[in-house]
Amino acid sequence: MATLDVLRRGGIDAASVSIMPEKEVRGAHGIAAVADVLFNDADFAAADILVLPGGMPGAANLQEHKKLGNLLTSFAEKKNRIAAICAAPKVLGNLGILKGYNATCYPGFENELTGAEVKKDAVVVDRNIITAKGPAFAIPFGLKIIELLKGKDAASEVADGMLWNR
Repeated sequence: MATLDVLRRGGIDAASVSIMPEKEVRGAHGIAAVADVLFNDADFAAADILVLPGGMPGAANLQEHKKLGNLLTSFAEKKNRIAAICAAPKVLGNLGILKGYNATCYPGFENELTGAEVKKDAVVVDRNIITAKGPAFAIPFGLKIIELLKGKDAASEVADGMLWNR
C-alpha cells in the first residue's frame, strides 16, 4: 500500500488490481484492502508499468495466476516496465523474465530469481525491470518508479512532500 500511495502522490494513475474473485483482499498480516478493479475487468493496454506487491502468500498467489503470468511474459517480451518488491521478484524469476538481469528480493527467495544476478541493494533497476528487497523499501521503490516514469524532479518533489530523507 505504501508504494501505491507514493505513486499516486506522484500523479501516476495507478490502479490496484485483485487477482482474487473479489476486490477485498487481505495482506500477510491480516490488513484488508479494497482493490480498484478485478483482474478480468482491468485494461492493461495503456499501462506504463506492472507493479507486483510482495509478501506471502500473496507472491505465491501471483505466481499461480496464469493470466497474470501471460501478461507479465508479454510485457517482458515487449521490454515494457515491470516492478516487483519483497517476495514478488520470484514470480518474474520463475517465469524466466529475470534471465540475464540484475535483481534483488526478500532474503530467502534468491534461489527463485532464475537466471538473475542477485544483488543485495535495496532497489535494483536493470533496463525495464525494477526490483526491491522488502517492505522497508516500499517508499524508495515507489520513488524510483516515479523517477523512471516522470523524472528525477517529480520523484524529488514527492520525497520532499513526504519528508523523506529529512
